[in-house]
Amino acid sequence: MAFTLPELPYAYDALQPYMSKETLEFHHDKHHKAYVDTGNKLLEGSELAGKSVEEVVKASYGQNQPLFNNAGQHYNHIHFWQWMKPNGGGAIPGALEKKIAEDLGGTDKFKADFIQAGVSQFGSGWAWLAVKNGKLEIMKTPNGENPLVHGAKPILGVDVWEHSYYIDYRNRRPDYLKAFIENLVNWEHIEKMYGEAIA
Repeated sequence: MAFTLPELPYAYDALQPYMSKETLEFHHDKHHKAYVDTGNKLLEGSELAGKSVEEVVKASYGQNQPLFNNAGQHYNHIHFWQWMKPNGGGAIPGALEKKIAEDLGGTDKFKADFIQAGVSQFGSGWAWLAVKNGKLEIMKTPNGENPLVHGAKPILGVDVWEHSYYIDYRNRRPDYLKAFIENLVNWEHIEKMYGEAIA
């Protein structure tokens, strides 16, 4: 099961003005493609060849750093494209909103804490909403690491590597994160992932 670069689920210009066509072209066609190509080279002839992306991520963590870096970033980006949609943001679906209120102190607090996780992730990395032991948790990880390797299932993640925002926002990471949570998030997809995570 070689890694394959997924098509974007929308046009390159569909997320403007919050994420530009140029950002998506570089981020998807160059950065994500590089993780796929490098990951496939590193998988060739290894005992992990033919495993799912999730299995490769978990098995290579702490064992094979180059493979983990590329497999982790491939996994993260497969979902990152799905976690956004044109005219995103807006109301969070009922059951998920209730769970956010229960575990994270309500929608406003969740958004503020999620943005803060992204702002405070030093250097490259990700901020996450994940399910761990049946509860929602906000997490942040360096580089290509994700909640899978910490016993959690990510249901929303935002890329805070500079290639994700620098063309559009320069050094204004907080503005990028605010635009992401308010205008890009595909809550229906996150609700679906939440359902799978607790099933």
